[in-house]
Amino acid sequence: MAQSKQALRTRIKSVNSTKKITGAMEMIANAKLVKQRNRMEANREYAQILQDTVNEIVYENPFAVSKFLKKTEGNRKATLMFCSDLGLCGSYNANMMKYAVEHLDPKDPVILVGTSLYRQIREAGFNLVNQEPISSDKMTFNDLKNPIMYLTSLFETGETDVVQILYTRFINTMVFRPETDILLPSIPSDPKEDDDGQRAETMFEPNAETILNELIPMMITNVAYADWMESTTSEQGSRRMAMKTATDNAEELSTNLKLEYNKARQAAITQEITEIVGGSAAV
Repeated sequence: MAQSKQALRTRIKSVNSTKKITGAMEMIANAKLVKQRNRMEANREYAQILQDTVNEIVYENPFAVSKFLKKTEGNRKATLMFCSDLGLCGSYNANMMKYAVEHLDPKDPVILVGTSLYRQIREAGFNLVNQEPISSDKMTFNDLKNPIMYLTSLFETGETDVVQILYTRFINTMVFRPETDILLPSIPSDPKEDDDGQRAETMFEPNAETILNELIPMMITNVAYADWMESTTSEQGSRRMAMKTATDNAEELSTNLKLEYNKARQAAITQEITEIVGGSAAV
């Protein structure tokens, strides 16, 4: 019985230590989530303005010709995919891997940003372009330009028909969903109307084609950066949820172990009293 109590004390101590670690990680992830979410929402507004500007130009100039608007009959896709650098973020990376397997052709080129899935993507037989892992945590806007320029060059030379991004969309602090964002060919939607249902007429200089060829590369880079920020925000949200679940489970397990320990201690005391009473009766 003494050994059983010692084993229970050891487990309780171990579980409480784990609970402290997961609780601290939950607090860190929550702080990062708040900071990253604020940055994401601010950048989302800027990216939306660029998209609205492109939509307006194309709407006002339906016959404008741009190399970024051309559509082809093929289905070759070049993909930029985001995952995390670190683990302990729940099903975040597993969902991205599953989504990639379901939606990507292994023969098409893939650039992976994030180190967690690098080995899995390569072992799954995908055509991974980057020979070395690219860190997601240390990614900056300028760093993201290089893979975007490479994928854009594949589109311009006709080596691919579609340039897309696989990312995790941040719905709210509890829901994160893998999605696909098409960068090229640029497919503008109807521009937004004013409150009175009218569209402001804008004049463009020197001409629509020149502006589109300059503005669309800027837009797709900013959209890619916005998608990366959505992914990193989703990562922190998923990690916060995972750590909270782990902390709650550790608390429940600690409570159950303490109950078992108290039962074992009471049983040991009862046995000792019984032995003392039995010895007294024998005397």
